Amino acid sequence: MPAVTMASIRVLFSAPFLHFIHKDLHQVVASMTLVDRLLFLIMHFIDKLGIWHRLPVFLGLVYLAIRRHLHNQYNILNVGPTPVGVRFNPMDYPYRTADGKYNDPFGDGVGSQGTFFGRNIPPVNQKDQLLKPDPMVVAIKLLRRKSYKDTGKQFNMIAASWIQFMIHDWIDHLEETNQIELTAPKEVASQCPLKSFKFYKTKEVPTGFYDIKQGSLNTRTPWWDGSAIYGSNSKWLSKVRTYKDGKLKISDDGLLLHDEDGVAISGDVRNSWAGVSVLQALFIKEHNAVCDTLKREYHELDDEDVYRHARLVTSAVIAKVHTIDWTVELLKTDTLDAGMHANWYGLLGKKFKDTFGHVGGAALGGLVGLKKPNNHGVPYSLTEEFVSVYRMHPLLPEHLVLRDLSAAPGPNKSLPSTAEIPMSDLIGLKGEKALSKIGFTNQMASMGHQACGSLELWNYPTWMWDLITQDENGLERPDHVDLPSLEVYRDRERSVARYNEFRRGMLMIPISKWEDLTDDKEAIEVLNEVYGDDVEELDLLVGLLAEKKIKGFAISETAFFLFTIMATRRLEADQFFTSYFNEETYTEKGLNWVNSTESLKDVMDRHYPEMTKQWMNSASAFSVWDSSLPSHNPIPLYLRIPR
Repeated sequence: MPAVTMASIRVLFSAPFLHFIHKDLHQVVASMTLVDRLLFLIMHFIDKLGIWHRLPVFLGLVYLAIRRHLHNQYNILNVGPTPVGVRFNPMDYPYRTADGKYNDPFGDGVGSQGTFFGRNIPPVNQKDQLLKPDPMVVAIKLLRRKSYKDTGKQFNMIAASWIQFMIHDWIDHLEETNQIELTAPKEVASQCPLKSFKFYKTKEVPTGFYDIKQGSLNTRTPWWDGSAIYGSNSKWLSKVRTYKDGKLKISDDGLLLHDEDGVAISGDVRNSWAGVSVLQALFIKEHNAVCDTLKREYHELDDEDVYRHARLVTSAVIAKVHTIDWTVELLKTDTLDAGMHANWYGLLGKKFKDTFGHVGGAALGGLVGLKKPNNHGVPYSLTEEFVSVYRMHPLLPEHLVLRDLSAAPGPNKSLPSTAEIPMSDLIGLKGEKALSKIGFTNQMASMGHQACGSLELWNYPTWMWDLITQDENGLERPDHVDLPSLEVYRDRERSVARYNEFRRGMLMIPISKWEDLTDDKEAIEVLNEVYGDDVEELDLLVGLLAEKKIKGFAISETAFFLFTIMATRRLEADQFFTSYFNEETYTEKGLNWVNSTESLKDVMDRHYPEMTKQWMNSASAFSVWDSSLPSHNPIPLYLRIPR
């Protein structure tokens, strides 16, 4: 009887408000609790006005907190069986394991290599629409770069390399052993470098779950555990360790070592390039520097102990750099500057947390250092939708512009160029050979001074239409691929919702016509040519690139809202960022190392101080190095009003 009464109250309360809510969202609102409906109404009203990013910073943070709460309630879906009961004693594993096991006390295998990708939105079966419209037509007409569009001074090539460095930490799909083939239709065949190409299907695995019956397996560990340098299992870890003083292998020239096949010795070498290699090398040096510090301070620690503590410290530094440095440059607004720092430090800020410790829960004290991890009732994983919104290959240019480090720096420490190297010469095995000639410092400084590409239509690198890929061992595969066409196909193959359904699933207002998506008349014309007037057919990748962007955002709002769930989840579901983020687990020196590191520049200053001193003028290593420093704003961050 009480349940019936509550249901009646809910219906009565909701009825007057339904005409304010977009009709496509009525069903999801009907499933919400009374409190969540009230929160949704606030959020939805602001969405209709399109003003959340123009609100005063503190009110913008309130909006994002509401949205994050609703996403945590309705956009984290389990794939696979749910672990039941305590499976192990966490005290037995106060360190990151090689394959990601023993991080979640309610399931020893949660977040380990070979577990299922989760979901943020129910899968949409598109098996009968894999070629509708043809992926190669979509790619040629809407993605292929016409002329290079960059991000100005906001985001550089280090930033583009960084996100691939993170992808190598988090996600990759298990493939089938059989190949399939895509063939270019006549209407675009003359424009396609590859008239057809073969690739391996994503392997579908029964979940044993009553709801989502099929899923894909992640061959990397989805925890933020530095597996791009340590590997995702004991086999790879054994390749990179020296087994002396906890250290990892690295060359005397500061670059990665290579095996007899020319493959780099690092935690993950599949589909890599020189930009990722230098970041892997930098953080191997960071790990080894932590080892030296720990060994000096704690003589009793053996090789294994030093390694385990150093991995915890280095992984946390990587996570912190991504959270309060890379992401702040990606979403360059006061609201997101405040929001990302609040994720790590809480609204009370760094000074308060450094002085008094973690106080007041996630909002006031931040996600890092919470008393216990929070998975919102769903075992931790990264999701298929997360993979899809991280398709960011337009960030890459056609050429890397090498700089003359022997020249006297110009205004804002600018450097003249000496050569342009085709990006196709910097990938895979060829890229490792080229990097050995360029050297760490020249590669990093050159990437620092070059703006990366903009995430827009018609800006996908042309060299990726005929791409050499590598297997998990870093060896080249014989079949070249048309990567942009493959990316369109992958979302459909993996049952990721198309753009409009994705927005509905993310509690966003769907588009009803192309003009809702973009003001670009040429884009509207070509979208209509490819998809007709059916906006429901629009592929997610195309929609994310076509979408009008918030000023300061390098990504679309739709992608950003997915980030608000997963950026939080990577921290708060991990015991090594919450209950075990302490001196006992990290050591006092180790925890101080993390707490005193605020940016990638801090890491670079430790290992290459002459590089940042001579050639970096920018405040962040992720913005173009010869950009001007921002002017001082005397108004406290939370009280600012976006321009």
